[in-house]
Parts: sequence; C-alpha cells; structure tokens
Amino acid sequence: VQLQAFGGGTVQAGGSLRLSCAASGGPFSNYNAGWFRQAPGEDREFVGAVTWTGNTVYAGSVKDRFTISRDKAKKTVYLQMNRLKPEDSAVYYCAASRVVLSGIRDDSNYHYWGQGTEVTVSS
Repeated sequence: VQLQAFGGGTVQAGGSLRLSCAASGGPFSNYNAGWFRQAPGEDREFVGAVTWTGNTVYAGSVKDRFTISRDKAKKTVYLQMNRLKPEDSAVYYCAASRVVLSGIRDDSNYHYWGQGTEVTVSS
C-alpha cells in the first residue's frame, strides 16, 4: 500500500484545513488509518486514527477540533482540522496499520507511511 498525504498549507489561527491521504497499490479498506504529526525538534506524536470499522480515536490535544473520516470507495482518509492553533504547526503524516485498537496510538505499529504534508498556523 502506498500512501500520499496532501492538503497542507498556511492558515491563520482559528482557521481550518482538510488533509487527505490517498491510498494506492492494494486494498486499503481493511486497514486502520492514522494521522501523526512532527514539529521541528519534537518527537512524532499521534493525532488520531480511524479503524477499518469506522471507529475514531483522537489525541486529547485535538479532540473536539479535528475529525477523521474515510471514504472506502475512494481509498482516501481525511483529517478535518478546525480552530487551528499555532501549536498545531507540524508536518502531518498518514499511516496504515492492522494493529488492534489498543495499539493504534503507537507509531511503531504502522507499516505504511505517506510522505508528509506541512501545516503552518500563524498567530
């Protein structure tokens, strides 16, 4: 499975962006899809994920602001980001895994990764 993330850009604080992660090269519907982000000088951190059954999980820092959805027909997962804050600035990565729900926040459980798309939130 190959993943391509896109949709990043620069937005003012309080604004919105939608990231997309398009899969190709194989079946994707039975994978969990996660979003991670990495700011300069920081470790990569979990943002949220959607399971292959449609359940969603979010990091506390983005819960109620970010929403993950997937379109299985289009083999695409979306990250809708609202009320963005400067601390949301990072390179965002999508990833795919078949890990069970208890391991979905751990990036080491993801087997396939997209190339990342940069999000900059100005204050």
